Amino acid sequence: MADSISLKKLVTRLLVVVVAMFVFGFALVPIYDVMCKAFGINGKTAGQYEGEQVVDESRQVRVQFVSTNSVDMPWDFYPKGDQLVVRPGAVNEMVFVAHNPTNRPMSAQAVPSIAPSTAAAYFHKTECFCFTQQVLQPGERIEMPMRFIVDRDMPKEVKHLTLSYTLFDITARHPPVALNTDR
Repeated sequence: MADSISLKKLVTRLLVVVVAMFVFGFALVPIYDVMCKAFGINGKTAGQYEGEQVVDESRQVRVQFVSTNSVDMPWDFYPKGDQLVVRPGAVNEMVFVAHNPTNRPMSAQAVPSIAPSTAAAYFHKTECFCFTQQVLQPGERIEMPMRFIVDRDMPKEVKHLTLSYTLFDITARHPPVALNTDR
């Protein structure tokens, strides 16, 4: 009898733990969003620019570009410049370079982030290599333009933005097709 009571208690406790883990799994996304907002990290860029394109000549915003590779990503990946001073409302461009130094074709995906996150809603990419996967053959090097507009409605106290890209190797999930050079 005592064994069946202790077994029931154990099963009840394990069920409570399973339910708590399930609830915690669903709570992770809102908790992550709150933490990112609180610490000003991982700002996602805004969508397509939806306004009349009028340049605010009275303001300047410095946009800094940072690129990193995820663990085990052997590519060279960098912006051609460290920063641009832009006027809100104007179309701007920065070119990023990617080089596959390996002896095999590889696929990659760049994931952007904006800091401070409060300004992310005011950063609009109109063309970006991050919208698609990049496939490079062995030794191939490409230049990838990224065009953007800093919204005129961005709060005036924001004078500096950092656009950061992390490049991930997705070759295992999306294998590229090797070019046939023997013709």
